[in-house]
Amino acid sequence: MRIGIDLGGTKIEAVALGNDGATLLRKRVQTPPGGYDQVLDTITTLVGDLERETGQRGTVGIGTPGTISARTGLVKNANTVYLIGQNIAVDLGRRLNREVRLENDANCFALSEAIDGSGAGFNIVLGVILGTGVGAGLVIDKRVIRGANGIAGEWGHNPLPWASSEESSVARCYCGKYGCIESFLSGSGLQRAFRVRSGRYVSTYEIARAAAGHEPDAVACLAEYDDRLARSLATVINVVDPHVIVLGGGLSQIERDYQALHAAIAAYALTDQLDTRVVPAQHGDASGVRGAAALWPISDP
Repeated sequence: MRIGIDLGGTKIEAVALGNDGATLLRKRVQTPPGGYDQVLDTITTLVGDLERETGQRGTVGIGTPGTISARTGLVKNANTVYLIGQNIAVDLGRRLNREVRLENDANCFALSEAIDGSGAGFNIVLGVILGTGVGAGLVIDKRVIRGANGIAGEWGHNPLPWASSEESSVARCYCGKYGCIESFLSGSGLQRAFRVRSGRYVSTYEIARAAAGHEPDAVACLAEYDDRLARSLATVINVVDPHVIVLGGGLSQIERDYQALHAAIAAYALTDQLDTRVVPAQHGDASGVRGAAALWPISDP
């Protein structure tokens, strides 16, 4: 049995997968507000619950915000800032009395979709997360590409391409720089854009619902969002040239015309014909946790 944990800013999800990839059990709890030690306690409890209810002991893989520093082995670049500087794999391994494998949550998402999701059968898969943060994982031949610094796929902290003067004055990103893609395409970025346009501060769910009801401000806000998304993805395509881009995260679930998004990306990408497919995740919000479980191949002990 393989256990996957998706450690998010608002929720922690756990799944137990059988050797055939079938889901044996899945649980989700809110991320505790108390910080790092409470997160470790919560994950330890979830693993214990899965093993008790399935009657099996499992390997454990964790998908986490940020990435692991090759120099220190500690978490860096996490928008859940209390994780920065922590050695989650070692700390959890001590509590669970086994090796724990750790990977960036977007990498886990991309791996899941590349193995048996919307990216299955494609050589180069870019799995994009649009949610509390904005990240991506790059998978080639079903292998996660981390890069020399462990930051492959961190497109959210490049500047928004072809930014207008108004866009250039956006608020400072948590990383310390201004104008980051994440500042526009994250949930808080969408909320801020809607507030600027309408004078109202509402949830992303309410914005999507209003757009579905043809409210002009919401429709215009989401059109602006998808144009920014198209610009940003075009620059990634210009560098990586993936065969498929799989969209995941809460904001990927907003109803959109994927053909129109593809056409918008094509208008910005440096190619006469855009053959990169852009598709929603097949496994939805389960992809991240399934990819975390897949950090242990079936042949591993």
